Amino acid sequence: MSYFVEGDPIADTRAPDGPIESRWERRRFGARLVNPANKRKLSVIVVGTGLAGGSAAATLAELGYRVSSFCYQDSPRRAHSIAAQGGINAAKNYRNDGDSVHRLFYDTVKGGDFRARESNVHRLAEISTQIIDQCVAQGVPFAREYGGLLDTRSFGGAQVARTFYARGQTGQQLLLGAYQALSRQIHAGRVTMHPRTEMLDLIVADGRARGIVVRDLVSGEVSTHFADAVVLATGGYGNAFYLSTNAKGCNTTAIWRAHRRGALFANPCYTQIHPTCIPVSGDHQSKLTLMSESLRNDGRVWVPQQAGDTRPPNEIPEDERDYYLERIYPSFGNLVPRDIASRAAKNVCDAGRGVGPGGLGVYLDFADAIRRLGRDAVSASYGNLFEMYQRITGEDPYSVPMRIYPAVHYTMGGLWVDYDLRSTIPGLFVIGEANFSDHGANRLGASALMQGLADGYFVLPNTIGDYLADGPFETVDAEHPAAVDAVAGVKSTVDKLLSVNGTRTVDDFHRELGRLMWDHCGMERSEEGLRKALDRIPELRAEFWREVKVPGTGEGLNQALEKAGRVADFFELAELMCVDALHRTESCGGHFRAESQTPDGEARRDDEQFSYVAAWEFAGAGQSPVLHKENLAFDHVTPSQRSYK
Repeated sequence: MSYFVEGDPIADTRAPDGPIESRWERRRFGARLVNPANKRKLSVIVVGTGLAGGSAAATLAELGYRVSSFCYQDSPRRAHSIAAQGGINAAKNYRNDGDSVHRLFYDTVKGGDFRARESNVHRLAEISTQIIDQCVAQGVPFAREYGGLLDTRSFGGAQVARTFYARGQTGQQLLLGAYQALSRQIHAGRVTMHPRTEMLDLIVADGRARGIVVRDLVSGEVSTHFADAVVLATGGYGNAFYLSTNAKGCNTTAIWRAHRRGALFANPCYTQIHPTCIPVSGDHQSKLTLMSESLRNDGRVWVPQQAGDTRPPNEIPEDERDYYLERIYPSFGNLVPRDIASRAAKNVCDAGRGVGPGGLGVYLDFADAIRRLGRDAVSASYGNLFEMYQRITGEDPYSVPMRIYPAVHYTMGGLWVDYDLRSTIPGLFVIGEANFSDHGANRLGASALMQGLADGYFVLPNTIGDYLADGPFETVDAEHPAAVDAVAGVKSTVDKLLSVNGTRTVDDFHRELGRLMWDHCGMERSEEGLRKALDRIPELRAEFWREVKVPGTGEGLNQALEKAGRVADFFELAELMCVDALHRTESCGGHFRAESQTPDGEARRDDEQFSYVAAWEFAGAGQSPVLHKENLAFDHVTPSQRSYK
């Protein structure tokens, strides 16, 4: 059975050629400019206020554009970027340990298993150094070493220390920097802020993205907003799995509704499983808690050598422990990339050597670090993470090892964009985790914050002008047929969800979908499992529309209604994720096919067949999606079998 049809290939026509070191500079020079007087006549909608959206809205307003900013939280500073812990990568080379822009570029392409665009990744590495300067100027309190320079630490997938950090709350401090820049523009009247407002559709008028349909989450009012361009900065879709490290509000609705309007969706099967999360403790849980990858700098990962060894960890002698990452990957040890560390943890647990309830855990042990550095030094680097772990588990990680296990964390897939961050809908730009562009099949730790701020502070402000130079565009208002149609569709969906009046809660359906996705499209995928999922997801989606129970009305605050709309979109996205995973019969990065592995259990890529971006077109409800392939070219990094040994 074929689950898709293949369409015409797609290409990124805005990426410059020539020397990779000068491509971004040449693109910036070649992009048309908008003079300051004309910028005041142009308007931009930015949806999302995380690092990408907050920095973009602030920077565009600083340039002179009229900006409308939207978030579903009660304040922009509650965006999920605030939860990022460990740090942000940059090729400053303050450590003088051999780092450079080219090495960051190489590590990122290799870490993504050679499934990312070289041009995008090199630009990201170049801009990384500017990000740190920008954030220091904003007052972000990065850690400093004895000489006063900013301190750095190591993260997975690199043999240099390039990760800048603010204890274990880097995302919070970076977001506060972007938030204060955004607040300045709000106060100046150049940004109009719309909190507690959720985007439910994209308005595409006369072939261009010209506005959005939103619902006020307090009053229930559905309204339209218009602009000359729309920017989506709404994050990833990891909550399709129900249990993930994402905040419960994180969803796919904005990018999925844009996909239904014509934006291609790229590489949806590329899901990052983070190796360092607090293990599941029972069916009562609605989310999982991340323990920063930075902990793997000083913590050592191990399990008992013998299956079924249930002794307390401090009673297991050194010679009866298996420090399996150090044993299997001696070059990188505990700092292998996330996809490799996650699969290694799964393998030892599958072999019966896992620890904790259900055997779904491995130890992350700081005893050596405390002996070597002292408790005060460990606390200075990781103290708030240790406190969080102790509050959640009731165990003191200073005296007993942490227990960790992989969990869904980040999604490398997202809406397809070109080098300018334009989607396939003219006027729709997509930034940060909402697009697919920079990480390939696996994101290295500390690169999410880097991409979000690069897109928002530096890339989008330089490329959106090339599009807006054609404006101002013809006025579009609420009477335009496209707006009327979009509003009618949103109201119809709300009414339908409220009228089902079934017997199962939204969370019940979401939990079942999440388990199905984790079992068959999680850390390991197989043809048999993916086909099972593709048989069951349409059945479960049909049951949802027959049996879901959404209490209350649409005339005010109704969180069950909010969740129902988001879960309805997760059903459709989950099906596309499984189709994408089924068609890609290779293993690469976060996508591990059981049928495609080396004799020692490592991922086996197939560059001859699959060295492309899979960009999917929505063909209509009930219709097979259309696959468009963007071939990847590697002129500066030679694809090879990844080895961290």
